[in-house]
Amino acid sequence: MTAPPALTAPPRATADQRRTLLATGLGNALEWFDWGIYSSFAIFFAPQVFNPQDPLAALLGAMAIFAVGFIARPVGGWLFGALADRRGRRATMLLTVALASVGSLLIAIVPTYQTAGVLAAVVLLAARLIQGLAHGGEAPSAQTYLSEMAPKERRGLWSSLIYFSGTLGICAGLLLGVLLGLILPKAEMAAWGWRLPFVIGAALGLYTLIARSRMPETEVFSHAAAGSREQLWTAIRDNWRSALRVVGLSVGATVCYYVWSVSVVQQAVVVHRMDPTLALMASVASNLVLVATLPFWGIFSDRFGRRPAAMIGTGVPMLLFIPLSSMVGGTFLSVFVPATVILVFMGAVLASSPALMAELFPTRIRTVGVAVPYSVAVAVFGGTAPYLQPWANAAFGPGVFAAYVILLLAISTAVASRLPETKGRDLRA
Repeated sequence: MTAPPALTAPPRATADQRRTLLATGLGNALEWFDWGIYSSFAIFFAPQVFNPQDPLAALLGAMAIFAVGFIARPVGGWLFGALADRRGRRATMLLTVALASVGSLLIAIVPTYQTAGVLAAVVLLAARLIQGLAHGGEAPSAQTYLSEMAPKERRGLWSSLIYFSGTLGICAGLLLGVLLGLILPKAEMAAWGWRLPFVIGAALGLYTLIARSRMPETEVFSHAAAGSREQLWTAIRDNWRSALRVVGLSVGATVCYYVWSVSVVQQAVVVHRMDPTLALMASVASNLVLVATLPFWGIFSDRFGRRPAAMIGTGVPMLLFIPLSSMVGGTFLSVFVPATVILVFMGAVLASSPALMAELFPTRIRTVGVAVPYSVAVAVFGGTAPYLQPWANAAFGPGVFAAYVILLLAISTAVASRLPETKGRDLRA
């Protein structure tokens, strides 16, 4: 019996392929950047947009509008997913990034409560609706585009760019918050400094729009568009099992990723009285380690398969969740070490799932087939996690929420174990 080939990286991408990867990654990073800076800077702009006489009510109002963005994601997934499957991936990716940029610009120039009254909140709501719709279509369109553009033997590696760029977008937003906090006094940050990240988001969107305008349409879609196309609803009905697999695989990964990529900072600060800046830096450092491992996991899924990668990415965190949660304390290492360990293993499913999900669906509904179930899972489980975790911890203690996450990870692991192996599947179908 001959030994299997060594696990090595494939040849480097060509110049055109690198430009395609950069343009796709920038748009995906913008989505995550927008999501991160809104929650990070809400404490500053909430009293500006809402009635400053009640700061708590103002913050709650800002976070309620934040939740509206999650609610809009499934709608955007349906609208833009269907558009991508009818009119093309490239055109949809141009539209989603343009709308995301408009949403950022609206937040950057939103009037204050003192000058516009309740109209200020209406403008903020409109901006978040636009962003939610755009982001609901951005991720699945980008996933589909990358999967169809990639050589089949490198599809996992190419698809790892989704979480690679997204995590960098989150880290960029967090670091920008730290930098502005160090440079600007609190009074100036509250008055106008919070607008700067949204100006940057709008400018990044404009640059990405120009870069994406030079991308070609995928040959896979062009080939399918030239042939016969059945009705959209018929195709979705025939692929309902794949849609359920997307939901099942996403529920555990979505919540666990949120816990260890975002909310671990809040837990360290609130529960263990850790310095907020130190906790933030520990979280950023663990996310950067995750970023460094994602290409490896993409190559791993190309070599050994999507199913084992998905099982590792949800099964190992399920087993380690409680012991690693007990390690979190008030020091840098007590946050960095457990977050890094669990995020590195999660990288297996994060890197491979964009390719896996695209491989589950035929070309005629590949984008909308991923977009709708994925957006629903993110909205229902990821969107509620920021509120469910502190409520459950206060009402029942941390054990109940931990059990909830472990249950979701168990569901995702069970779904992953029953997945058909799709590695190397021909997407021209």
